[in-house]
Amino acid sequence: MIAKLRGILDEVAADHAVIDVGGVGYQVAASSRTLDALGPKGGDVTIHTEMLVGDDFIRLIGFASAAERDWFRLLGSVQGVGSKVALAILSTLETGELQSAIGAGDAAMVSRAPGVGPKLASRIVNELKDKAGGLAATTGGVAAPVGGASADAVSALLNLGFKPAEASKAVAEAQGDLGADAGLDALVRTALKKAAK
Repeated sequence: MIAKLRGILDEVAADHAVIDVGGVGYQVAASSRTLDALGPKGGDVTIHTEMLVGDDFIRLIGFASAAERDWFRLLGSVQGVGSKVALAILSTLETGELQSAIGAGDAAMVSRAPGVGPKLASRIVNELKDKAGGLAATTGGVAAPVGGASADAVSALLNLGFKPAEASKAVAEAQGDLGADAGLDALVRTALKKAAK
């Protein structure tokens, strides 16, 4: 698995980009949001990637943020959700909207994505409702940190009865106010204040 791919954007098509890394072109499938975020052809680009390997293919999927990549992985854990459906969902919904929809049990919002019917949307919401709380949502272009004190703070709010989307949003806002080095106690206190507003 490749963590990041750094190179020059060579070409953008409807569902993929070609990135030139030291003279080697890598075709990277991506959501429309990621493709829009890449910038102009010929510019330097860094993209988070996931490599999918099957019996007859090797496919590279690209993401504008690590949070979007984490959501792709989580969506792929649901039976019936392949890479194309996961990218369609991420093209239709921002990660924050997706997290809110799952937290609220709103299958209709998830079913807005092409190729996602009501049954699949319900399965996605039901299977991911307990898993989505610790994942970051991209809010206003900034990904909430995942792991360490922030993940523990989200877990603490979930244990207090907050919905996953509410807990993640409050912790992300608290992290934004306090900085990346904030401790668990400060994060929880500030997140509780944010959630109470």
